[in-house]
Amino acid sequence: MKNFNPADKIQDLQYFGEFGGVNPSISDSSTYTFLSAKTMFDTFEGNMEGCYLYSRHSSPSNLYLDQALAAMEETETANVSASGMGAITPTLLQLCGAGDHIVSSRTIYGGTYAFLKNFTPRFGIETSFVDITKLDIVEAAITAKTKVLYCETVSNPLLEVADIAGLAQIAKRHNLKLVVDNTFSPLSVSPAKLGADIVIHSLTKYINGSSDTVGGVTCASKEFINSLKNVNSGASMLLGPTMDSLRSASVMKNLRTLHIRIKQHSHNAHFLADQFEKDGLKTVYPGLKSHPSHELYKTMINPEYGFGGMLTIDVGTLEKANELMELMQARNLGYLAVSLGFYKTLFSAPGTSTSSEIPLEEQKEMGLTDGLIRFSIGLDNDIDRTYEMMKACMIELGILNSAIPIAIGT
Repeated sequence: MKNFNPADKIQDLQYFGEFGGVNPSISDSSTYTFLSAKTMFDTFEGNMEGCYLYSRHSSPSNLYLDQALAAMEETETANVSASGMGAITPTLLQLCGAGDHIVSSRTIYGGTYAFLKNFTPRFGIETSFVDITKLDIVEAAITAKTKVLYCETVSNPLLEVADIAGLAQIAKRHNLKLVVDNTFSPLSVSPAKLGADIVIHSLTKYINGSSDTVGGVTCASKEFINSLKNVNSGASMLLGPTMDSLRSASVMKNLRTLHIRIKQHSHNAHFLADQFEKDGLKTVYPGLKSHPSHELYKTMINPEYGFGGMLTIDVGTLEKANELMELMQARNLGYLAVSLGFYKTLFSAPGTSTSSEIPLEEQKEMGLTDGLIRFSIGLDNDIDRTYEMMKACMIELGILNSAIPIAIGT
């Protein structure tokens, strides 16, 4: 993104703690006192800046993190929540009501898919799942009842890339809101700069980066965030997915190293993807020229932060995938675990884990095969050493031939 570096926006923020600390003071209170009854009334009505009523509505610690994440995504403001789903679900329920329609990418996080497929129909909200990479198909799915276009910048788990600028044009033509989950690509892509109306993150992943906290955020206009937090009609306020102040402070500290971590995640993933593809493995990574959206993604990213830390390989069968993951874990190469953004590599078979909510026939239709392994590549200092150890595991299990690499998953 020319003339915009999200890490600079984070760097330029400066806070002072209550006693002059270089970290903002943590507000460890669920409720707040007032010197007058009128001030309490005005705060309840949303008319008093700088006054706090109850931490389900807002707290100083959460507002510090709100400000930092809004700066990162170049939106007017933001609202943190207790989980990624605690950001996604209120956002969509605030935008849609009975009789409304959503057009969503078919390859999204399994929890989001389950919410749209199984839960929102209870409220009369229907969703069409489409191939988000084909703009003509997206536009054809829009009806008079459509209110939202929903996608992930880089999809979970197939790593399909959404043309955010193209989707934004469609959204504007049809007076829709474009909601983008940017969890896989913080700093690398700035969806709001490309035309997205609302940007969501699971803070659990890269932004926190230490797999010790669950959190989420919705970054958007002041008007929309205020509607989410409205005491009478706001989905975030009334459903209560509030982030704890101590957790906000923890995420805030980790956010400051995000730029360093993302560069290393991307460097390591790109190296491994190149090597795996040369070995004949069916490898999907947006930084590879073989990725169908490689050229598009090059135009979307801030090159300094690379193509991200996520890649997939296909080893043919679920049995082989499980054997490989168990062996790599035994060799201390990472953990057989869901999630992403940890300092160690995480790997899982998404068809039986993070995407298991998607019916098998739909998994096959979208290209989610049994042998697919999703990797969140860690911060390994010597990635050549990691590659050699991973390759040795694959040779030991017959996934790769020690003499002549063979094509897998084709």
